[in-house]
Amino acid sequence: MSFENIVAAIQSGNLTDAETLSSAQLRGQPDNEDLLLLLAISLQLQKRSMEATSVYAHLTTLYPENSAHWANYATALRESGRLEEAENSYEMSIRLDPGNPFPRIHLGLMLIERHDYVGAREVLLDAFYLDKRSPLARVHGARACCLCQDFTGAEDLLRPWREWLPLNDDDLQIELSRLLILLSYADSALLLLEDLAQRNSENFEAKLLLAGLYERMNRVHQAEALVASVAAQNELVDQNTRLEVSHSLAKLALRKGDASHARMLLEQVGERHENDYAHHYELAEAYDKTASPELAMRSLHRAHELHSDDLKIASPEHFLPDARAMPAEVPRVTQGMFLSWPKLQAPDARHSPVFIVGFPRSGTTLLEQMLDAHPDLQSMDENPFFNRLNDKLWHHDPEITKNLALLQQRDCDELRKAYLIMVSEKIERRWDAQLVDKNPLNMLWLPIITRLFPESKFILALRHPCDVILSCYMQNFRSSVLASASASLSRLAAAYVQAMERWLEDVKIFQPNVYLSRYEELVENFPQQTKRLAQFLELEDASPMLKFDQRARDKGYIGTPSYSQVIVPVNTKGLNRWHRYRREFEPVLPILEPMLSRWGYSAD
Repeated sequence: MSFENIVAAIQSGNLTDAETLSSAQLRGQPDNEDLLLLLAISLQLQKRSMEATSVYAHLTTLYPENSAHWANYATALRESGRLEEAENSYEMSIRLDPGNPFPRIHLGLMLIERHDYVGAREVLLDAFYLDKRSPLARVHGARACCLCQDFTGAEDLLRPWREWLPLNDDDLQIELSRLLILLSYADSALLLLEDLAQRNSENFEAKLLLAGLYERMNRVHQAEALVASVAAQNELVDQNTRLEVSHSLAKLALRKGDASHARMLLEQVGERHENDYAHHYELAEAYDKTASPELAMRSLHRAHELHSDDLKIASPEHFLPDARAMPAEVPRVTQGMFLSWPKLQAPDARHSPVFIVGFPRSGTTLLEQMLDAHPDLQSMDENPFFNRLNDKLWHHDPEITKNLALLQQRDCDELRKAYLIMVSEKIERRWDAQLVDKNPLNMLWLPIITRLFPESKFILALRHPCDVILSCYMQNFRSSVLASASASLSRLAAAYVQAMERWLEDVKIFQPNVYLSRYEELVENFPQQTKRLAQFLELEDASPMLKFDQRARDKGYIGTPSYSQVIVPVNTKGLNRWHRYRREFEPVLPILEPMLSRWGYSAD
């Protein structure tokens, strides 16, 4: 039997034949490099990692200068769970062939498995710089960036993804889809996942991910059909897929209002893996909706315990003893500093964005969907544009971020241009409509917003602080800042007070044009409050905003946790939810007292 016969056996999936043939020929040629490699490959593909590792180790002994053998050996070690040895072997492969990006990519993936996200990002970006055309380096580099909360870096890496099609790598296409969803490019992810599901009916991972996206886009019937199609092939799926099916069914049951069934499913199947904090958030929601507050809070405590363990790896700075619950990256601007700013030309109110701000879960998404329903206004999903502009300034000259008076006319014009470019990358801009920028924590960026758009109007969303804190505690936030702030109810309360105090202090200095929208008043007297809001924005007709739920349903994907709530008419279900958790809130009320008094909310 020839070398070609062994290769053909591997390619056709006849792995035991390939192993037998390789072993037979190696009896006469025990140190033949090609035969040893084929034997190792056949063993590795049979999931016999320990035996494959031994053969790869022998190859590195015989041919110690061969980078590929060290990389293969490292991968086999990784599959055997010998991660420290695998890391050393990957590094040896890189030293032997520093211009080859692939050992770096595999090392980066292993570092992600080890939760060394910063190290993985560094290695994977090195691989990208070696081959900027490599989709593999870009996708996995973007994944590491997201794990390090560098979403701008991830977007930059993935920007040319359409040029890579067809990818011819289903796993990479799934990973790309996950990242696009995370970055709120849902329509792009939809194209990729529908393509995968159509090409391969047994790609269950793609089907379940697509079902989850359909649910997020309010295409619930299509989601149900896809999950059912996977569940119907129970004999073909592995245990991990069965767990995902059960969690998908639970999510759909919650969506349809059958919290009891969702609770039963989640209690039966349990966690998908040892750090599955998402499971506990889902279970808490089911307990909350089946009037079991003690069980809900127990699940939330466990969710935050696991979530915090994960966050401490990527963002340890948020958990230092002296770390503020709500860190603000913008340096303070005093009254004297503000008065020293040179007078510059800037857009008037009509040609400036309308900013919707407030602590998360205060009703900002409802307000955004109301405004977006009006033909004279256009909103977009939540984006940290001012964080990015601040980063841009800091990289140009850190002193500017400390003293915005240094910004001259040309600087402000360029920053406004950069802002509009970022907006246009997210939405197809209608230039006859006024832009609505909804990001709750833009309330912390009032100095730079005022510098660029001094005539802009603000809508401050208010809601009972205890309802806000409870709702935030129930969320699986993507942002490390919000997720770490939500580690406990007391920490959340401190974050709320810190954010509000910062806003109130800045308002005294900058005197922005602010409309106060109380959630309780909005949902209890929707038509009247909508009319008031329209008057503030100088809109002649408020009636389109009354039909916001129809507009929200038509939009499809909404990137915030309220996506399933803003497609139904206004209701009062969200009022005073915290009363059911009164015992948990007793230690929190003294922390919130200054803001309860400031905004006129009762602790009773």
